[in-house]
Amino acid sequence: MSIFYHEEQQEFHLTNGEISYIITVLRNGQLGQLYFGSAIRDREDFSHFLELAPRPMAPCAYEGNLAFSLEHIKQEYPAYGSGDMRNPAFTIVMENGSRISDFIYKGHRIYAGKEGIEALPAIYVEKPDEADTLEIILEDSLAGMELVLSYTIFKEHSAIARNARFICKNPEGILLDRAMSMNVDLPDKEYEMIELTGAWSRERSVKTRKLEHGVQSVYSMRGCSSSNYNPFLALKRPQTMENEGEVYGFSLVYSGNFLAQVEVDTYDVSRIMMGIHPEGFSWRMKDGDSFQTPEAVMVYSEKGLNGMSQTFHKLYRTRLARGAWRDRTCPILVNNWEATYFEFNEEKILKIAETAKKLGIELFVLDDGWFGERDDDTSSLGDWYPDLRKLPEGVSGIAKKIENMGLKFGIWFEPEMTNKNSNLYRAHPDWILSTPGRKASHGRNQYVLDFSKEEVVDYIYKQMEKVLEEAPVSYIKWDMNRCMSEVYSHGYSAGEQGRVMHQYILGVYRLYDRLTKKFPEVLFESCASGGARFDPGMIYYAPQCWTSDDTDAVERLKIQYGTSFVYPIRSMGAHVSAVPNHQTLRNVPLSTRANVACFGTFGYELDLNKLTLEEQSQVKEQIAFMKEYRGVIQYGTFYRLISPFDGDGNITAWMVVSEDQRTALVGYYRILQHVNTGYTRVRLEGLNPDFCYHTSILDRDIYGDELMKAGLFTSDASSGENKEKYNGDNGDYQSRIYILEAVN
Repeated sequence: MSIFYHEEQQEFHLTNGEISYIITVLRNGQLGQLYFGSAIRDREDFSHFLELAPRPMAPCAYEGNLAFSLEHIKQEYPAYGSGDMRNPAFTIVMENGSRISDFIYKGHRIYAGKEGIEALPAIYVEKPDEADTLEIILEDSLAGMELVLSYTIFKEHSAIARNARFICKNPEGILLDRAMSMNVDLPDKEYEMIELTGAWSRERSVKTRKLEHGVQSVYSMRGCSSSNYNPFLALKRPQTMENEGEVYGFSLVYSGNFLAQVEVDTYDVSRIMMGIHPEGFSWRMKDGDSFQTPEAVMVYSEKGLNGMSQTFHKLYRTRLARGAWRDRTCPILVNNWEATYFEFNEEKILKIAETAKKLGIELFVLDDGWFGERDDDTSSLGDWYPDLRKLPEGVSGIAKKIENMGLKFGIWFEPEMTNKNSNLYRAHPDWILSTPGRKASHGRNQYVLDFSKEEVVDYIYKQMEKVLEEAPVSYIKWDMNRCMSEVYSHGYSAGEQGRVMHQYILGVYRLYDRLTKKFPEVLFESCASGGARFDPGMIYYAPQCWTSDDTDAVERLKIQYGTSFVYPIRSMGAHVSAVPNHQTLRNVPLSTRANVACFGTFGYELDLNKLTLEEQSQVKEQIAFMKEYRGVIQYGTFYRLISPFDGDGNITAWMVVSEDQRTALVGYYRILQHVNTGYTRVRLEGLNPDFCYHTSILDRDIYGDELMKAGLFTSDASSGENKEKYNGDNGDYQSRIYILEAVN
């Protein structure tokens, strides 16, 4: 067991040799936070970690004891109003209107392994010896409520998964008005907070700020995790870099509204909190009801930001993603969206597929426009049957023809949306989220179906099931192109409207769960206007996600770099698109477009028949390269080397190393051309110092310790007068991939 309980002191110590997490039962029966950080030895008594001091003006739990004020004690899952005036982890409202609670220790349970969470995605284990779990049971006898705090520590990951479950035993019922998944109080504020922020087409930019007194937060109230903020934050020491220093990472396994915040009080304690956003959330519970929060994952690293990210990568890739595709390399695909948009017919699609097969592509994906009477974005969402004008033999016909070519077939759905010009809406206008008497906003001419209603989810499931049963579909791209507004469900009473947004996400998960169980061989890729729902909750059902609608290689350097702070390379949908790029109008060489996209789930998003013969030859070589090295890229250890967010952002570099350290690939990207500049080199990471690596481009054998300590020499003719070529013409937007192979 990696969880120790010291009965005399009533302390819990979770440790796996890399990290330690220590909780105590305070003298008032509530829980205190003693330590979270690098592993320390176990001992019978950690009470010296509890810091108490008389505070003359503090409201105190015990009359005459000025040292025991909850306002000044680091707590585990705090409430508001009983001395602690900071932000609470939860709020319950009793029938008399009181919001004061007192959950005290009742008992605990320690067991090997990890149990699933009903109706919600969560980390899992395949064998009990992979993890140990602690459940602490707390009770508020006056409120008639029980609270179970769950902690799982993993044997091979520097991570702890947490959640909370509320159980109502009050005959009068209770209102749960706030329910965070986790809280941790750290003893100082000398951290910088890292967040991933942005907007459509520039998702997950890395932003860093120094913690100050007050609240610093990221959040979503859009009904999805959003492209604006990601359900993640990290706290690093000011001196922490990519490969050294202390950092904490916090990630929420959830796809809806969230709040992630750090509150620094005026005594410099940093309170980190994460969970469902309380705005618009309220959950009335009857006697016997329970409410389960989503899971939060806490990571600690002494090996810098890369160390934190690598823990998230391996944990999410191997114990969050599930199913037949978890351990398979991603198929190389071509998607017709930027090639044709809505203007296609069967002949045009088959011509693209024929060329794709010749070039070595493995999967053809038919995007938006195949259903109903969908000639633009104003109609037919929700009418999931084929448009026989475009596909005379339906989805089944074109899918079989593409399969007969030797390609797999994939198809696009947007299950959560409808247009007013659709048979679905005409039959069920009450199935959209809309407020009585108010105008309903739309986005992309579409409206959000009320997935909090079981009958809506069932209706969409049956349509999708019919398509998948009739056609040989191997892949589904699941899109979601707008966030929620005017949220009101016509299926709930006035007092239940606070349930709708969370019930909606549970409906999305329920549909994913039914489809993945019925069609276990189908590969799902999640999408939400690109990356507006790139979160751990989605990875549980769909092991890859369309990283951004922005397919420009230069912009993708930032997007993929930021995404890698939490999410594995295996999960990032990354495609080579046409030039001029459809989002930025930038003209980037075909080689650089591929060199960026190959660090992800590689594919193409263009009309292959519009490429020159020389370009098609390059594509064929790119595909052959990806087939040879995609196992290393998608399942190796990823390191960020040079950030596009630092300095002038002109150089970006990253690398991936195979598990046996015998193969590594280094991506090096230069946006603007230099002239008569200095010499350059990049220090590599993760190599075996004793291995000698043959290094492509340089065509030299170099030892691992040299490459990591002296660096990989990346100087080229721009150090003088540039008249050479690297992967294409000289000039802007150049890139190289160095292949390192250990020499026997």
